[in-house]
Amino acid sequence: MNIITCYKSVPDEQDITVNSADNSLDFSRANTKISQYDLNAIETANQLKAQLDGIHITAMSVGGKALTNAKARKDVLSRGADELVVVVDDQFEASLPHQTAVALAAAAAKKGYDLILCGDGSADLSSQQVSLLVGEVLNIPAINGVNKIVSLSTDSITVERELENEIETLIIPLPAVIAVSTDINTPQIPSMKAILGAAKKPVQQWSVADLGLDAITVRSEQTVAAPKQKVRQRIIIEGDGDDQIAELAEHLRKILK
Repeated sequence: MNIITCYKSVPDEQDITVNSADNSLDFSRANTKISQYDLNAIETANQLKAQLDGIHITAMSVGGKALTNAKARKDVLSRGADELVVVVDDQFEASLPHQTAVALAAAAAKKGYDLILCGDGSADLSSQQVSLLVGEVLNIPAINGVNKIVSLSTDSITVERELENEIETLIIPLPAVIAVSTDINTPQIPSMKAILGAAKKPVQQWSVADLGLDAITVRSEQTVAAPKQKVRQRIIIEGDGDDQIAELAEHLRKILK
């Protein structure tokens, strides 16, 4: 059985700085890391592999130059995947969810798959659209919000989703796309043996042309800015009588104008 675990390479938030001139975020010195939500998907694949013989795990990503980083590739492969496939194009730096999904679907079709695992969202944009769009492009079942894999067979997967007042159990025919929540597991830290062994695992880098896709048309420009810092007013209202409540309401009214 071939399982593909999709992941996104995102800036490490601790390395992001704020430009004092316009409060824009500076990513130029930020290292990249695997999106936290996708670590849960990778760990889910590892758990399934431990339960069922004959599973082959392919880590897969679509993105820009960050995916060419040797250290980042080694990090992914040290977490249990048998091989890595990346689709690299500078234009993916500003791609929309449906463009990413089309590329992932094409790469998955080229590679071959029985099950595609994703995180519920990404640590940067968290659009929560890509997994469902991949299923739509491939014309296979896709479901998100999964917090438990009950069982896996050669032709179906049984999953659970926790709704507001009940737990939903679904039996989904394969192939399928499953997006898991962060509640499904706790990702393991790679061992030294796994880190050393990652360098020996195969890596394939594909371009848009390799997938038979047209050139990407960038339709968005992302501008992210930090909120301006405000000076604390340090207004303290003592008491809980009607007058104090009215005073508090008046202050809030002025702030919200």
